[in-house]
Amino acid sequence: MAADHQQIVNITLDEKSVVRRNPDIEHERKVAIYDLLDQNHFALVGQENAGPFSLHLAIEDNRLIFDIRADDDSTELMRLPLPVISFRRIIKDYFQICESYFSAIKSASPAKIEAIDMGRRGLHNEGTELLLERLKEKVDTDFDTARRLFTLICVLHIRG
Repeated sequence: MAADHQQIVNITLDEKSVVRRNPDIEHERKVAIYDLLDQNHFALVGQENAGPFSLHLAIEDNRLIFDIRADDDSTELMRLPLPVISFRRIIKDYFQICESYFSAIKSASPAKIEAIDMGRRGLHNEGTELLLERLKEKVDTDFDTARRLFTLICVLHIRG
């Protein structure tokens, strides 16, 4: 079982990157943040006594930035840049299937909605697995935490 301090207690998204125009996406963002803060496991590899953490997510120069700080937000513990390009295809495909899903729920049959939703969840899981792979040598986290983080990474990619 994870130590109580091995968790994110505060999370922010780079507001320059976030566009809030779609109520469905805004709802997903709020739910992901709420669920993430409610229950997560997040530990820096080799720094098992560090934490709890404040996490700021941003995109800078085609890099996804994990700015990991002490929970009081004063001490930077790690700045982890990940190439955005490795996530770009999955995020693009995920956005396309989300558009199909939101269109389908207005008029499609329950079977079609379920099929699209299964594809949406599959792509989300694929993005989560990729994130876990990219983080593994620096951050120890579980699948559910990575899944919510992937949702927030997708939100950062929305352009107006």
